[in-house]
Amino acid sequence: MKESFPSINKEPIETLQINIGYKCNQACKHCHVNSSPLRTEKMSKEIINLIPKVIDRYKIKTLDITGGAPELHPEFKNLILSLSKKKVDIIDRCNLTIFFEKGYEDLPLFLAKNKVTVTASLPCYEKNNVELQRGYGVFEKSINAIKILNELGYGKKRDGLKLNLVYNPINPILPPSQDILEKDYKKILFEKYNIVFNNLYTITNMPINRYANALKRDGKLDKYYELLKENFNENNLENLMCKKTISVNWLGEIYDCDFNQQINFRLN
Repeated sequence: MKESFPSINKEPIETLQINIGYKCNQACKHCHVNSSPLRTEKMSKEIINLIPKVIDRYKIKTLDITGGAPELHPEFKNLILSLSKKKVDIIDRCNLTIFFEKGYEDLPLFLAKNKVTVTASLPCYEKNNVELQRGYGVFEKSINAIKILNELGYGKKRDGLKLNLVYNPINPILPPSQDILEKDYKKILFEKYNIVFNNLYTITNMPINRYANALKRDGKLDKYYELLKENFNENNLENLMCKKTISVNWLGEIYDCDFNQQINFRLN
């Protein structure tokens, strides 16, 4: 018997999410984009110049910039500066370690001056777990990056510069309760490292691209599919972020969401 899935309809678009390139200074095990230092794909200047016009025309409230490490794109700063007089919130999907790459030392100050929200990956508050997923030395750099952001005012006030962290499981399991885990993160990170942040977002790893290949090698892909299927919760569809988002890849092609972009799924 063919299984049915509830209909999902788009709502008025509030967020424009753009993937401006696949190059990254890391090559994380869980990356659904297959980003790495060897990738060269990047959004053209012509397409980037269209973004402020699209924001005006469709009254976009939020620009969500992702990659790769989006900051590696040569037009990253110019794009943000071009939006300085527009009423649009800007999110930088940051891996934190980019602050320590040569030539990017001024990036935290630039983000602060332009009131850019930093949404950063920190898949655990334990060093070993982070480095298993993201590579040697990443945890220490991430902690030091958060300290730099805190000194600039990030994460300290609800109405100030926003610093959000993102958790995703190391193993092929579902994430725990977001509210409970956020309390643990805030307590442990403050007690151990004297750092603070605004919100923690938990995400479920999607079994596509590099992560799917890793699961397949370990013989865990089919079991993970079953886990996701068994735990489907129709109530979550009410707050599905993609209903109010348009996702654009580095070529300027439009998708319903980032994950559909990565599997090149465009129904219409």
